[in-house]
Amino acid sequence: MAKFKLIIANKNYSSWSLRAWLAMKMTGAGFEEILVPLRQPETSDKIRVHSPSGKVPALVHPGGTVWDSLAIIEFLAERFPEAGLWPSDPDARAWARSVCAEMHAGFMPLRKTLGMNMRARLPARHEAPDVAADIARIKDIWSACRKAFAADGPFLFGPVSAADAVYAPVVSRFITFGVPMEGPVAAYTDAVWNWPILKEWVAEAEAEPHVIDALDH
Repeated sequence: MAKFKLIIANKNYSSWSLRAWLAMKMTGAGFEEILVPLRQPETSDKIRVHSPSGKVPALVHPGGTVWDSLAIIEFLAERFPEAGLWPSDPDARAWARSVCAEMHAGFMPLRKTLGMNMRARLPARHEAPDVAADIARIKDIWSACRKAFAADGPFLFGPVSAADAVYAPVVSRFITFGVPMEGPVAAYTDAVWNWPILKEWVAEAEAEPHVIDALDH
């Protein structure tokens, strides 16, 4: 029996599930994956069996349950320090936590307008001022992280970290909606999109049978 159970939603649509799943995969620890399709009559009841918030993701472990993707990342970073979820340099680690918290708490116009849809290529929707401002800020974050800390690898802080797990759904959104990218932003997007464990998730998202019509247009 797996020591951990990770409860997630549709791989095609659930950005918060993706963040926790990537972090879990980064640890190398085995886990049981429980996928609860969204927008079904039984969705809420099935999620509440595992998650006290009634939301995904949730990580069930021998000592209890952790819900919320950022809390799961912090739990895993403590439990598996060798996985390098956070940068080893204290300054880089503080910056990584800051940009993850900013993503976790903000960018609502982008989230509302550019929903994650791994298998779709949808018309551009990035010109509204509030969405464009979110995109510009995210590009600034990526460029600043790369300039300051990424001498030793292609990710935000050089080697792959939890920050890349947090921003991977945004990379997906930019690709789905054809957001223009160039320079270090384009290079970072390519690195994340070719990250082997993200490619595994994308393949499974493309193959899953669950379709939410309202999110596919």
